[in-house]
Amino acid sequence: MKLIRFGEAGNEKTGVIINDINYDTSQFGEDYGEHFFETDGLSRLSDFIKNKSLPEIGADVRLGSPLARPSKIVCIGLNYIDHAKETNATPPTEPVIFLKSTTAITGPFDHIIIPKNSKKTDWEVELAVVIGKKASYVSETGAMDYVAGYLLHNDVSEREFQIERGGTWDKGKGCDTFAPLGPFFATKDEIADPHNLRLWLKVNGQVMQNGTTANLIFNIPALVSYTSQFMTLLPGDIISTGTPAGVGLGMKPPVYLKPGDIVELGIDGLGEARQLVKDYFPG
Repeated sequence: MKLIRFGEAGNEKTGVIINDINYDTSQFGEDYGEHFFETDGLSRLSDFIKNKSLPEIGADVRLGSPLARPSKIVCIGLNYIDHAKETNATPPTEPVIFLKSTTAITGPFDHIIIPKNSKKTDWEVELAVVIGKKASYVSETGAMDYVAGYLLHNDVSEREFQIERGGTWDKGKGCDTFAPLGPFFATKDEIADPHNLRLWLKVNGQVMQNGTTANLIFNIPALVSYTSQFMTLLPGDIISTGTPAGVGLGMKPPVYLKPGDIVELGIDGLGEARQLVKDYFPG
């Protein structure tokens, strides 16, 4: 099953994709958030769809994040050897964990806003894993039982804030618009092998990243189990699994986003997204 949310930002309705057509499921009466996942919402929604004639959604309607705001976005740093090398970092012996603010979440085709005083806004295509049930101290062998599905994530990053502003990566990761998600959430059964997916990103039509999840240093079961040793993962939470080589920070010289740039990205089986970069302007 593929889930979407659509409509005005902050007032999205729920939907589903069936045979490449977007349908409105707002009659289901429940958003795609923590309560939905912890109460077997995917099965309940599937039953609901079988018995309803759903209205189609117009092609011009805005898509929002496929999920309602989760309790947290857990990100994994330096999880591809090629990316670690391009940033002159030592590949980690344990997963590097940081948190990304949920206020950064936007839709897959919304604008990326360069933050006030930013000089080094960068891109990162990533596979995001969605947790389906409460996870605490789970084993690696049983970790996939806690995964509900997957989605595309652009882990937009401000490198000066992240690296040069006195510590903690979070400063450069949680700015508004820095977590475009989607276009859709795909349930686990939609993806035959999440460890064999091509992921790519272009800036102004030029391919910057072209990698595969086969090159993850720490795979999905390892990440779910490891993260659950340090914090409880709630239904609907996201683990973003890291980015391959090709980020602006790794270029020689570095290249960063500027107003007017167009970022396009995608992952096999999880669709494509497109974001126009705009400068900060106080509203």
